[in-house]
Amino acid sequence: MAQALGLHPGDRVLEVGAGSGYAAAVLSQLAGEVYTIERWPALAETAERSLHDLGYTNVHVFHGDGTAGLPAYAPFDAIVVSAAAPWVPRPLREQLCEGGRLVIPVGGRNEQILLRLTRTDHRTQTERLGEVRFVPLIGEHAWEPGSRQEEGYG
Repeated sequence: MAQALGLHPGDRVLEVGAGSGYAAAVLSQLAGEVYTIERWPALAETAERSLHDLGYTNVHVFHGDGTAGLPAYAPFDAIVVSAAAPWVPRPLREQLCEGGRLVIPVGGRNEQILLRLTRTDHRTQTERLGEVRFVPLIGEHAWEPGSRQEEGYG
């Protein structure tokens, strides 16, 4: 997924789904600034502590609904989502800068496709990168927490 983002030094990246912070650490070596958001408070705290202790100064960890992105820090050159959405969340598309790339798995439990969207001339070009399998993306603009769709998503 990092390769599919086509990162350049100096790029501003949003990662949805910080988890342990590992992917943010990798992205920080390829881009200028990484903003990562995690819905689980304990994971966000652990990722922030680990990244700080390891000396990653260009990674910024936030707790919140990743499906809403981080509008206060937008626009982003690249956005990567580490969970499967039923569709591409509008706020993430809107937070891409001109030429920005969004890599996201889309689909339900049985079938998911990894997509790369590229924003050009205020439109998005979509490419299918292959079949994948991820946990569901939970939030206001994807699967709702505890919903029947989220439990059996797809």
